[in-house]
Amino acid sequence: MHTGSILFLWVAAALLVQRAEGWNLAALTAASLAVALVCARLRCMQLLIRIRVLLLAILVLFAWFTPGEAVFMDWPRASPSREGLLLALTHGGRLVALVCWVAILLERIPADRLVSGLYALIRPCRVFGLPTERIALRLLLVLHHAGAARNGRRPWQDWKTWLNPPVLAVPDTVQLIRERLGIRDIVLPLGACILLWWLR
Repeated sequence: MHTGSILFLWVAAALLVQRAEGWNLAALTAASLAVALVCARLRCMQLLIRIRVLLLAILVLFAWFTPGEAVFMDWPRASPSREGLLLALTHGGRLVALVCWVAILLERIPADRLVSGLYALIRPCRVFGLPTERIALRLLLVLHHAGAARNGRRPWQDWKTWLNPPVLAVPDTVQLIRERLGIRDIVLPLGACILLWWLR
């Protein structure tokens, strides 16, 4: 399947998950977490650890700053509200589901294919003067440097590396993969557009 179609379907799913609530959202988040832990356990755990502060901020802001019925009736001023907790769980669940999908996407698709899919999606914007090839090539270089830095020594482990940062090698050639579109690569995104329009 064309990577551009996969990315398009991912964006469509990310938009649809914003409509999920209640038990449907809970089931979706639990299923996404289970699949991510099976398919991309390490990457999923790393991403979840990185967003822990954001999840805590969502909990505090929604639970304690949303008007409603106090959870602990004996301490109404210090207690979070029931409505706020529901909002925090809703938005936190949506965020966790998206992070799990990102982990699976990054684990299953190589970086060069992701850039190729992004290039396929933004290529029609050349009509408006957007330098799509330059954007794709620069993104490839950024991902190359990020991978080289991740495989090497981490700058935050030693303060001396801040004074003398490592020099990353620039690749001699950078290839931008261009995949061919199949029938399902057109039918599935078209179906996703119809579904988004129907649920709007």
